[in-house]
Amino acid sequence: MNKTLKRILIGIGVVIGALLLIAVGFGLKFKSETKKMHVIETKEVVQNVFAVKNDFVNMFLVKDSDNYIAIDAGADDKVIKEELKKLSIDTAKVVAVFLTHGDGDHTAALSTFSNAKVYLSRNEEQMINGKTAKMMFFHNSISRKDYSLLDDGQKVTVGKLVISGISTPGHTPGSMSYLVNDTYLFVGDAFGLKEAKVDKPNSFFSKDMPLAIKSFQKINNLPAVEYIFTAHAGFTNNYKNAVQTELK
Repeated sequence: MNKTLKRILIGIGVVIGALLLIAVGFGLKFKSETKKMHVIETKEVVQNVFAVKNDFVNMFLVKDSDNYIAIDAGADDKVIKEELKKLSIDTAKVVAVFLTHGDGDHTAALSTFSNAKVYLSRNEEQMINGKTAKMMFFHNSISRKDYSLLDDGQKVTVGKLVISGISTPGHTPGSMSYLVNDTYLFVGDAFGLKEAKVDKPNSFFSKDMPLAIKSFQKINNLPAVEYIFTAHAGFTNNYKNAVQTELK
């Protein structure tokens, strides 16, 4: 074996070793961070609002007559189907899915809701079309291409539900919170809850923390809101108390 080839092989080995160390480190950190998350067991949490548990993440359903809208779509289609059976909810009755962002734990079970229209923030499309990486070389993707894009402040009416999109970037560039009938605020991963107060998103998983903190100004003065629902930190029925905080 000549010296040049030997150096090349050693270099390749070093690169592979470094990548393996990064992967192991990421996996350990991922496991550590997800253990800190507190999600709601699958149930009706308030009248006509249902939490669906999928490991360390919640998606939510809001009922309107015989139909439902979904906020996010869960991490595993098999798990989501099993959890919905516990609630006696037919997936065909879910007529719209509003994605807070494009991460896999919020979108992977999207195919479960084949009858639903899919909505996504316009600024988040970059995270699912290959333009912007979530982390290093990893890109998000979703199973549906027939989604509709929403702008900040845009409203969608589904039956008797009026859903307003609120741009709350930081966790991802296009993270969007959804206000339903001016009462129920779903924030996905844009914010957490800590001791019943709005908290910053998880820093390990978030791309731009200063922007996330700035986004708090978009949701801390909504006059009719009563509830805040998060994807990884439960919910509160005391909005006014929850927003009486300062994020740093």
